[in-house]
Amino acid sequence: MARFWKLLVMICFLIIIDQITKGWTQSYFKFEGETLAVIQGFFSLTYVKNPGAAFGFGGQASPLARQIMFLAVPTLFSIWVVVMLFKSLKGPFHMSLAYALILAGAVGNLIDRFSLGYVVDFFLFYYKEHDFPAFNVADSCITIAAFLLIWDVFWQYKNKKKIQAESQA
Repeated sequence: MARFWKLLVMICFLIIIDQITKGWTQSYFKFEGETLAVIQGFFSLTYVKNPGAAFGFGGQASPLARQIMFLAVPTLFSIWVVVMLFKSLKGPFHMSLAYALILAGAVGNLIDRFSLGYVVDFFLFYYKEHDFPAFNVADSCITIAAFLLIWDVFWQYKNKKKIQAESQA
């Protein structure tokens, strides 16, 4: 149960950091699209209102479709992630960490969607005319969790192959 409490503190901390950075972005920048170069030619803080999902997907959908896609479904998904988090507590730590990160990111973005109707993004990486879509702390949590889950698949596959090789020897 100690793992759960540590993860809960981390989840709360990440949600708070996410909301503080989004609030700072909204108060610092006067209008959407305004930017502050941090590393010229590579990284800027840029105020983006994202009404869609990752990379703006679904942002042009009807209001009802957006409510279903970006409020109802993520809320149900978050409940499922809580269940998975509890189930993962007895397993490898990286799995619990992945579910905790997903939950922190999902809740952080859901707070925006429920309170603003869009998600505030502000990290923008680019090179010349090529840029990566803007993202935020919550998105970063979800991305790190995805890498952990992918790593786990490869790790399990490698262990399965090793066990098979040892049993055939």
